[in-house]
Amino acid sequence: MREANAVLQNDDGLHARSAAQFVRVANQFVSDITLVAKGEEVNGKSIIGIMSLGIYSGQEITLRAEGEDEDEAIERLSHCVENELI
Repeated sequence: MREANAVLQNDDGLHARSAAQFVRVANQFVSDITLVAKGEEVNGKSIIGIMSLGIYSGQEITLRAEGEDEDEAIERLSHCVENELI
């Protein structure tokens, strides 16, 4: 399992469009993806789960990946979250 913390830089937070973009990137990987925020864990490939967290800009989240491409998944998702790509 690989884990990384990232601070969300998207000004609008993880709303519907950015959550959908996150899920689109997460689904490119075989690994299981988990997103942790505010003490809650959700499936990183579930738009409903991600939106239920209500994550705003500037909040720190934890990304977890477990599987054969976990390193690449964490690197890519962290980069997207921290560089306003999501």
